[in-house]
Amino acid sequence: MSNSFSVVVWSKKGCHYCTEVKEYLNSHNIAYQDIDVTNADDRRDILDIKYGVRHVPVVEIGNGEVYEAVTKVGIQYVQEAIDRIKKEDSLLP
Repeated sequence: MSNSFSVVVWSKKGCHYCTEVKEYLNSHNIAYQDIDVTNADDRRDILDIKYGVRHVPVVEIGNGEVYEAVTKVGIQYVQEAIDRIKKEDSLLP
């Protein structure tokens, strides 16, 4: 299954929740870009500026210029965001 939306996972090595998100995406054949923030405070600064968080995982899901960031921990939040993006995408002409 190819997705028409893009997914970016901000993660770090050794993060159980980050691994869980990536395994979920892989198991559903959802391609994603991984941004590793391990030992990269400048990348955490970006998360802080964009979303007011310095923790990972943060999952950005979008289509074109419309995207949503999932900052809550839990697969259910990622799935809900994917479902919303898919629904919005299906409504486009």
